[in-house]
Amino acid sequence: MGEGANRVTTGLAEDIGSRGWRLGARLSTWISAGPTPAAEIVAQKSRWRLWAPVAFGFGAAGYMGAPVEPPLWAALLGGGLTVALLLGLGRWLRGGNAILPAVLAGLLVLGAVAGKVRTEMVRAPVSPDFDKPVQVEGWVVDVARRGTGGGRLLIAPTRIDGLDTAELPFRIRVTVSPDGMVGPGTPLRLRAGLGPPPPPASPGAYDFARDAWFDRVGGVGFAVVAPRVVALAEPPAQLRLLMRINAMRWSLARRIVADTGPRSGGIAAAMVTGHEAWISQEQTDAMRASGLAHILSISGLHMAIVGGFVFALGRLLVAAWPWLALRINGKKAAALLGLAAVATYLVVSGAPPPAVRAAVTASVAFLAILFDRRAISLDALAVAAMILLAVQPEAATQPGFQMSFAATAALVALVEALPRPVREIQTPWWIRLPQAMGGWVVASIAMSLVAGMATGPFAMHHFNRVASYGLVANLLVAPISSFVMMPALAIGAALEPLGLGGPFLTVAGWSIDLMTTIAERTAATPGSVVTVASGPAWTLPMAFLGILILCLWRGRLRWLGLPLALSVALWPRPPAPDIWISSDGSAVAVRRGDQAIPARANSRRFALEVWSRRRGLVLDDAASASLFDCNRRRCLATGEGGVAQWNQRRMPGAKDLAGLCRAEVLVLRSPAPPPADCPAGLVLDAAAFAAGGAAELYRRGEDWKIVWAEPLRGRRPWTHSVENGPISD
Repeated sequence: MGEGANRVTTGLAEDIGSRGWRLGARLSTWISAGPTPAAEIVAQKSRWRLWAPVAFGFGAAGYMGAPVEPPLWAALLGGGLTVALLLGLGRWLRGGNAILPAVLAGLLVLGAVAGKVRTEMVRAPVSPDFDKPVQVEGWVVDVARRGTGGGRLLIAPTRIDGLDTAELPFRIRVTVSPDGMVGPGTPLRLRAGLGPPPPPASPGAYDFARDAWFDRVGGVGFAVVAPRVVALAEPPAQLRLLMRINAMRWSLARRIVADTGPRSGGIAAAMVTGHEAWISQEQTDAMRASGLAHILSISGLHMAIVGGFVFALGRLLVAAWPWLALRINGKKAAALLGLAAVATYLVVSGAPPPAVRAAVTASVAFLAILFDRRAISLDALAVAAMILLAVQPEAATQPGFQMSFAATAALVALVEALPRPVREIQTPWWIRLPQAMGGWVVASIAMSLVAGMATGPFAMHHFNRVASYGLVANLLVAPISSFVMMPALAIGAALEPLGLGGPFLTVAGWSIDLMTTIAERTAATPGSVVTVASGPAWTLPMAFLGILILCLWRGRLRWLGLPLALSVALWPRPPAPDIWISSDGSAVAVRRGDQAIPARANSRRFALEVWSRRRGLVLDDAASASLFDCNRRRCLATGEGGVAQWNQRRMPGAKDLAGLCRAEVLVLRSPAPPPADCPAGLVLDAAAFAAGGAAELYRRGEDWKIVWAEPLRGRRPWTHSVENGPISD
């Protein structure tokens, strides 16, 4: 049996090898049949400008991921020398082909310089980690996106106990109880547990503290009592204007919810004003599992529908008035109306980063119409990307930017590649109508498939979930959102201040209910969500580069980008750790096979979910009771060895210490006791977590390998490592 199996295996391997050899030979013949690689590279000269934002973005991303912070003078000096060198090369080479790689290299450097300049421009104080609740006074700037603990307020603090005026963060974000939710423009006083923005949930995970730094949010926390309205000194004029705009948005959101009900009104308010306070966790989970979560975030889809709807309506109105149509350019007038609609929508939505990106892209398209250029082209997309990266270099590392521009580039490349259909003359409507519907269905399938494939690597790496039926759900929802929901919401929101938006909002509510039903049924289908572990960090930029080669390159060499684009999906995953510990030592989880079992299911829940998904594990809360014996102070492994955790900041007493130290790994939120009093195999205390952050432990025989989060973050303005520096591996 063994020899027969070996012969079968050997024969199968030889067969696969011979087929692979023949496929490679055919591919080589196919590539060699076209222009030579050198000729094809020279032929890209007219498209090198498309790579300018790519080089700039990779430079900005390289700066964001650097382990140390370069001094400002070095960045400015390097940027100046780069510009001077490029000018010198331009005169010397007189526009030859050799200048193009030099320009791209220079843009790479300038992207890093832009990142450093932006870091210094937004620099603001960061809150210390207070060991007890402190009194806070300030103005409610906005109602922030709902968190796992409840509603959150964005506050401009005017006083925080223990901090001087110069030490006050620019903004803080505080979670409050439902009865503590107040609108923008409210002066309040509250007591809150306050600290700096949280570090990554695990080593190598996404750094939300970096996003908070560039949003100028210097503190996060939770209110221990409901806030009270107080009298405060009048705020600066700029802050007053911002709060008035946000108060208008909040009032509009409440009226939309009142008109359409909390179930559909919460989603309607989110799609118009950006406020997600009324969306339930069940709705959010269903939208994510069905691949429709992007509809809740104001992004390119919403800007395209609103701007496109106003543009089409403007052209129709101009054409319907012959006197006006003979005196103005209807297309350019409609483009101006589209620009105004995009700007208005950006203000009403609160200008979150996805909306800003979408507004810039849409504005570039409308400006292209005004200047007699193609509105939908890779050139316009490159201009939009360059503007965004120059203003916000940090966007290069954000999932929203990566996914939106990868999808848009893929869709525009698809439009460029497809042949233009011949428009028939004098064809009866009963023939044109089914042809148009069939073409729309085919185009929708193709666009959804291409956009899904382009954003797939980012969804796998950042969110670790794949919606198995997302294509089907998006195809079903696309006509509802494009032709009914968004136009009705736009008209209803515009007329609501006049008291006339009710009928349109009712129609929008019906379409939202239908969309929610599709999302819930899709999410309830077995296998609707597949959890995918994150690959090595380098696979994501490699996949992004591969997607861009496929989209931007012309010629047969573009297919060299295909294996790069698949690197996130195909590269083997590293082994999952045996133990995970949160950044403050308050939460612990162990791995059993492909299950992640937490000691306490509700402790640091968000970080726990991020870590388990990132490692491709499934959370099993039910198994916690069989592995851990927990009370308010501590958790003990029920068997011999294992891991134990002390959840108090004061040191454990002798009785508690005796039970804790029987564990193989002891996690303490307090200082460590003397080794003679605690013979545990490995002891990690508060000082270790303050320096190292979150930790992953890998069993190596009798020993443990520890991987800390802080060494991977490095020493950056948003990391706030302790003075002695993070622990090394």
